[in-house]
Amino acid sequence: MHARVTSGAVSGLEGYLVEVEADVANGLPSFDVVGLPDAGVREARERVRAAVRNAGFEFPRRRLTVNLAPAGRRKQGAWFDLPIALSILAATGQLEGSLDGDVAVGELSLDGSLRPVAGVLGVALAARQAGRGALVVPTLNAAEAGLAGLKCFGAGSLRAVVDWLRTGKAGAGIPPAPLETYVLVPDLAEVQGQAMAKRALEVAAAGGHNLLMVGPPGSGKTMLARRLPGILPPMRLEEALEVSLIHSVAGTRPPGSGLAGARPFRAPHHTASFAALTGGRGGRPGEVSLAHHGVLFLDELPEFRRDVLEALREPLEEGRLTVARADGRYLYPSRCQLVASCNPCHCGYQGLPGHECRCTPQQLQHYRSRLSGPLLDRLDLQVAVPRLAYREVAESAPAEASAVVRARVLAARERQLSRAGKPNAQLTHAELRSGCRLDRDTRTLVERAYQAYRLSARGHDRLLRTARTIADLAGEAEVQAVHVAEAARYRSTWGAVSEIPARAGE
Repeated sequence: MHARVTSGAVSGLEGYLVEVEADVANGLPSFDVVGLPDAGVREARERVRAAVRNAGFEFPRRRLTVNLAPAGRRKQGAWFDLPIALSILAATGQLEGSLDGDVAVGELSLDGSLRPVAGVLGVALAARQAGRGALVVPTLNAAEAGLAGLKCFGAGSLRAVVDWLRTGKAGAGIPPAPLETYVLVPDLAEVQGQAMAKRALEVAAAGGHNLLMVGPPGSGKTMLARRLPGILPPMRLEEALEVSLIHSVAGTRPPGSGLAGARPFRAPHHTASFAALTGGRGGRPGEVSLAHHGVLFLDELPEFRRDVLEALREPLEEGRLTVARADGRYLYPSRCQLVASCNPCHCGYQGLPGHECRCTPQQLQHYRSRLSGPLLDRLDLQVAVPRLAYREVAESAPAEASAVVRARVLAARERQLSRAGKPNAQLTHAELRSGCRLDRDTRTLVERAYQAYRLSARGHDRLLRTARTIADLAGEAEVQAVHVAEAARYRSTWGAVSEIPARAGE
């Protein structure tokens, strides 16, 4: 006898449907799975055999063949345990009811219970697009699958799925998961001093700009970076769905999680490999994609491998990352905000009073050369984070709280969305031209900054984007010379800033 059950899987972030066919024929007892299965899928034979028996059903002692179609696409993981078991029960006449038009995914334990799998949201979206009726998933995947707006049945075991089909009851509706608007993070008020770095953090949050902080050890670079999520705007619904999909495929979300509410904050160690940052191995997204619509914090930036850092060029410019691997080609959304920190030199004490820098000129050149010009050109804000004076360390009065700064950031972001529908950091050249109309004095100042800092055409546009954000924070409709002057102070590498006057004539 022959039976068919529809399942699904993901390749990269793309969900697709898989037809699981079972055929039971006369012959010596055997159990073969075909259709380009990987080792995890082939091992399903033993899990399914034990789960079917322990759930109270009879496993056929005949020649059993299971095909996963389309056969030309490699199948990975434990997605297909449940549909394989259901197709076998249907082929042997032990399954009452039909799964026609429905989709089933789930991993089986040996006792017949269902375990959650990663990436269910991608399958749910593919099933909805294909017009399928319902999705059968493990109980802990039900809230996530329900985000796609498809009727969903969360089951705890193989027996529960069979009983649901036998009785013909509709699956319980999954209520929409609430979207968090704020997540508890360290408060900016805990950081003493560092007025310029805090201001740069506020500008970065308001416009979605990339930020590099340079300073000696212990000056507060990491403290500042970890407080950035507390002043960022909340995610919109479409952003939350994209983040939920990426982390669902990566398996980084706790079982039973609904819609992602907090912007991601990823901080990989500087020993992270190329594949760990970019992804692609087994179709899993890397750190750049896991930080989509959030923050990617790279501490000790020059300590990362050169090829790893150069891989950031495409996502920082295009907001996506294309990865080609032996097992396929994957396209990941990677619209993240890069925040990086580093020391002024290898030992960390160059230019610091009371500390002697031990770096030779060759070591200093080698350390700084690890950051290429094209990469630095994509960092809109580059600020110095100096060592604090004693009075700043001993200051007991709290600094400005994150909630106060966040209110200004939200107001500035609303101005950007109403004007262009996107943050200033994502403006195209044409959109930037229409949104930054400069008078003569302001244009002259931009020209002076362009020549003084030897900016590229990309650097010129990023300077204007930053100035546009500063104007939005000030509530100004037009970009003025004072906004350009502040933006120019953030465009110098390693924080070596020379003053540019606010007016062209000064």
